[in-house]
Amino acid sequence: MPLHEKKFIILIEEMFNDLEFWYPYYRLKEGGAEVVVVGSGSAKEYCGKSGTTAKADVNADQILTSGIDGIIIPGGYAPDHMRRYPSMVGLVKELFDARKIVAAICHAGWMLASAKILKGRTVTSVPAIKDDLVNAGAKWVDEEVVVDGNLITSRKPDDLPAFMSALVRET
Repeated sequence: MPLHEKKFIILIEEMFNDLEFWYPYYRLKEGGAEVVVVGSGSAKEYCGKSGTTAKADVNADQILTSGIDGIIIPGGYAPDHMRRYPSMVGLVKELFDARKIVAAICHAGWMLASAKILKGRTVTSVPAIKDDLVNAGAKWVDEEVVVDGNLITSRKPDDLPAFMSALVRET
C-alpha cells in the first residue's frame, strides 16, 4: 500500500461499528500512513457496538486540517452522535471542499448529509438511510463501493475490502 507520508483522520464517537473503525485504522497503518483518531470530546474513550473501545488522539475542535490527505467516517450509530457536533461536521465539509478524500461507510452517510456535500453526488450506504441521502440531493445506488470525485462510499462491513482498495487507489 503506497501510503507513506500520507495522513488520515478517522472520526470516532459512541456506538461506532467496530469493524468499520478498526479495519481502516490498521490497513492505513500497515500501509505506512499516519492515522489520527478524532473524537467529539464527549468522552475520553469511546465504545463500539461490539464492545471494543478506542481513545481519540484529539478532539475535532482542536485539529488543523493542513497536511491531512483524507477522512474516514465509520458507521454504526456513531454518525448520528457525530453530527450533533458542529466541529465534526465542519471537518468533513472542510476536507471535502479542499478536494481531500472523504470516505464514508454504512450509516456514515448521515455525516455527509449534515455537511451538505451530497447535492448531485452518486453514493451508496446501508439501505436504511437511502431516503436521507436522496433527500440531501444524492443519487443513491446499491453497490459495494462508489467513487464520485473525492467522495468514497460503501454499504456495510462486508464491503470493507473494496472500500479500502478504492481509498488507497484514489489517494
